[in-house]
Amino acid sequence: MALVGKKFPSITVDAISEMGDDLRINVFEEAVNNKKKVLLFWYPKDFTFVCPTELHAFQEALGEFEKRNTIVIGASCDTNEVHFAWLNTAKDNGGIEGVTYPLLADTTRNLSNVLGILDIDEEVYNEDYDSIELVGSNVTFRATYLIDEDGRVFHESVNDMPLGRNVNEYLRLIDAFTHVQEKGEVCPANWEEGKDAMNADRKSTADYLAKH
Repeated sequence: MALVGKKFPSITVDAISEMGDDLRINVFEEAVNNKKKVLLFWYPKDFTFVCPTELHAFQEALGEFEKRNTIVIGASCDTNEVHFAWLNTAKDNGGIEGVTYPLLADTTRNLSNVLGILDIDEEVYNEDYDSIELVGSNVTFRATYLIDEDGRVFHESVNDMPLGRNVNEYLRLIDAFTHVQEKGEVCPANWEEGKDAMNADRKSTADYLAKH
């Protein structure tokens, strides 16, 4: 189910701070109550391979997101205890020591299930045990959501597990959406801050294409 243009689900989830404090975070309320944009990114598992490269990449760009009035939140289905252990593991040992944004611990999978981002291929009925078995890892794909100050999603994407994200692309998308909010113009292909945008009419499109 596509969420773009819709309100992000108002579901409260366990989380942990950089200091190891247990939190309860509702991403929708974080956006609305703070009047900030939110970037929420999901990754499959702590203590894996691609995942720490992404968490460090978002940390390195954290100042740029803050300049854009944007809160960064990471998320997986690991527990707060596993998050805390990972936060206290050095970078050169595959850890995420130095990451300062909060991490959701969606152990119940309440939010990730509503979002439809869990790796579950199918449910199989086991006659021997009269039970339903899930096929798949039951952890999340690399899903990313950009949410505006009203709690509305303006971008969502899902990568397969082996594919790391390009953090700069999310900065570009936030810049483009902010330009639309402030200027009322639309942003053409490959638009970046400082480049020409367009009005949403045929003449403006024709003029833009003639110049470019």
